[in-house]
Amino acid sequence: MTGRERLLDPTGFDEKAADDTLAPRPAGLRGLTIGLLDNTKPNAEVLLTEIAGELQRRYGAGKSLMYTKGYFGTPAEEDMLKRIAKECDLVVTAVGDCGSCSAATVADGILLERAGIPTVSIVSDSFLVSGRAMAEVQGFPGFEFVAVRHPVASLDAEQLRERVRDVLPDVLRILGVES
Repeated sequence: MTGRERLLDPTGFDEKAADDTLAPRPAGLRGLTIGLLDNTKPNAEVLLTEIAGELQRRYGAGKSLMYTKGYFGTPAEEDMLKRIAKECDLVVTAVGDCGSCSAATVADGILLERAGIPTVSIVSDSFLVSGRAMAEVQGFPGFEFVAVRHPVASLDAEQLRERVRDVLPDVLRILGVES
């Protein structure tokens, strides 16, 4: 007998998977503190730094704060998420460029949204399925995240800037900011 399989949440956050409400969106970015959640994958920090730079230059966003996860394949630790929520007005997290890290990047975004922080999760387009599966098991099947063209890890600085230019409109759209 074949049927639909039930997805299990490997993160241990299944009991919290009831809220699919986005955090309130900012009217603009001027002066807001940007949290950057680096999952330690190659080029994630560079990609995030480039995005923050564009948000600062073009939209007047304030300072950016970099946070680095302990392990790319699981969601950020609860104490780190609380610290980010306390110190930042919005968050960009990246980069999901494999199955487990894509799922964890989406989970991070959902957990931060539930903590009241507008968040954009960035995964590579090759791993959209993993991100969507995590959104579903987190009880937030409509959670929007950004797909950056794969690969990211092997890119040089100019190629990364090109990826940032490509995804910036979606980052702004998800944050609810006019581009």
